Amino acid sequence: MSEHHSLHEQKMRISFDLDEVLFVSPLDHKTEPELRYPLNKIYKERVRLGAPQLINDLQRLGYEVWVYTSSFRTERYIRRLFRWYNIHFDGIINAQRHLKEVQQGRNEAMPQKVPTHYRISLHVDDESVVVTYGKIYGFNVYQLDAQDDEWAQKIIQRAEEIRSRH
Repeated sequence: MSEHHSLHEQKMRISFDLDEVLFVSPLDHKTEPELRYPLNKIYKERVRLGAPQLINDLQRLGYEVWVYTSSFRTERYIRRLFRWYNIHFDGIINAQRHLKEVQQGRNEAMPQKVPTHYRISLHVDDESVVVTYGKIYGFNVYQLDAQDDEWAQKIIQRAEEIRSRH
């Protein structure tokens, strides 16, 4: 890659929430196979079916893929868990990082997620309040809640639409 090329073309960032998006209950969602013992005792979360494939596909298509969660799981825990699925995130924002970098001691409460603060062009979340904040604060949210076999294709399509506008 030439220096000229790298200076001008920044990869588009996509972020995923963890709970109810990448981590789902096997009672109402299709999931990836459980990690082998003893890993399944350390990492109890179940990963949505197709998530590893989607994340790797997005990265192959030239996107940066981040986690943006309001949970207090550590970056180290998140990285280690997903390494078992051959996923390497480009960035991770958890509740601690968000509070430090976005809230920053402001008196007025900021939304639980502000993807634009991290130059994230598309955030995938299950919560409708995040969709509402997206409209108010001007960021793109793909709302993913119920089991949907087409979810990966829909997210890639949405990402490509946003990227083509820039």
